[in-house]
Amino acid sequence: MSDRETLDVYASKAAEYADMVQETGENPMIQKFIAAIPAGGSILDIGCGPGFAAGAMAQAGLDAHAWDPVLEMLALAQAYPGVTARQAGYDDLTQTDTFDGIWANFSMLHTPLSRWPDQFAAIHRALKPGGIFHFGTKLGTGESRDSIGRLYSYMTEAQLNEVLTATGFTVTYTRTGEEAGLSGEVAPFIVLQAIA
Repeated sequence: MSDRETLDVYASKAAEYADMVQETGENPMIQKFIAAIPAGGSILDIGCGPGFAAGAMAQAGLDAHAWDPVLEMLALAQAYPGVTARQAGYDDLTQTDTFDGIWANFSMLHTPLSRWPDQFAAIHRALKPGGIFHFGTKLGTGESRDSIGRLYSYMTEAQLNEVLTATGFTVTYTRTGEEAGLSGEVAPFIVLQAIA
């Protein structure tokens, strides 16, 4: 994510965002992801935000790496025991056969739509064969900014499945719904799990 306006929004609202997304109980998607990773396996939470997902994964005994381009978010992520935090984003993902799982939850949607195929390919390369990929995004078409200035890129569920299949992923789980985000706007979303 390199859109300065979006980064600035998250930098200024890091604490507010952390309060909004902080889980009070066990998140079923995080638990589903953890259950699919080998004991002690290595995971990457890319676009980790305040780091609660990476923190839960580290607590479960996984080797948890958390990347985010926003220093204010990384400061929150680093507070979780066992989490290795780094200021980085999708363009920094150059590893090959490194991670047992990659968690990309509502972060790629802030990158230009034209970059998504390359970013999915980089994620596929960085995963070990058979590695688990969790992806969450809002559904729609095109690109636009929300009411607080963040850049959003959208795909339909069909487009998303097409690009994931073309990249070598097999989607094994999908859930859709609607929810309000940081701006208060309600939007349709999809979360999925796929195998590399």
